[in-house]
Amino acid sequence: MSPDLLGFYFVIAIFVIVFLSSAIKILREYERAVVFTLGRFTGVRGPGLIILIPYIQQMVRVDMRTLVHDVPTQDVISQDNVSVRVNAVIYYRVIDANRAINKVENYIEATSQLAQTTLRSVLGKHELDDMLSERDKLNSDIQTILDSQTDAWGIKVANVEIKHVDIDESMVRAIAKQAEAERERRAKIINAEGELQAAHKLLEAAKIISQQNEAVQLRYLATLQEIANNRTNTVVFPFPLERLGTLLQEK
Repeated sequence: MSPDLLGFYFVIAIFVIVFLSSAIKILREYERAVVFTLGRFTGVRGPGLIILIPYIQQMVRVDMRTLVHDVPTQDVISQDNVSVRVNAVIYYRVIDANRAINKVENYIEATSQLAQTTLRSVLGKHELDDMLSERDKLNSDIQTILDSQTDAWGIKVANVEIKHVDIDESMVRAIAKQAEAERERRAKIINAEGELQAAHKLLEAAKIISQQNEAVQLRYLATLQEIANNRTNTVVFPFPLERLGTLLQEK
């Protein structure tokens, strides 16, 4: 075989190898290929082995797995004018590869920017106490808004979690003072309610005792016994005035 013929076969072999490497693509289970033929969208293929026509067809790989994205820390002013720094994490995935590629330039960046603005918008409508105590509700509100707005891009926002709500140190001290004042207020209310209930019971007991002379005498004797048990130098015995009048009349 002549050298020229060998060279020709070598060129043909290289061409075939290049053609096959350009035409045959293998997609993993979680990948999809958005295929364009002469620049026009012609379908979504995969997973597995797909064959493209080199230079005529091109594809864009799309990861269909759930993606985790950290939302950068945002400066938020709450409804009660408290400045806080909040960050969060979002979980989302592509459910329509066609829309994710053809409806938005970069769906990852677009989802990230939308999450940042939505986080500021939603939290700015709530007071600081709500941010600290009602995170589940806020997470749900943010997730619902994001999911509805990214649906046109073929994106499903599965979950949103607020990670940290950082406030200024001076505000931390103010919140601590507020909590302490609230505990003192509740203690005073409980003490006042206890005194009120005790006063009602004493009034009921006084009414019952005043209606029965025997009860008055028993209470008098019980008081004497308590005084006798008291270890003091001076003991004062209370004596009813009506009893004194009765003794004077007998004399």
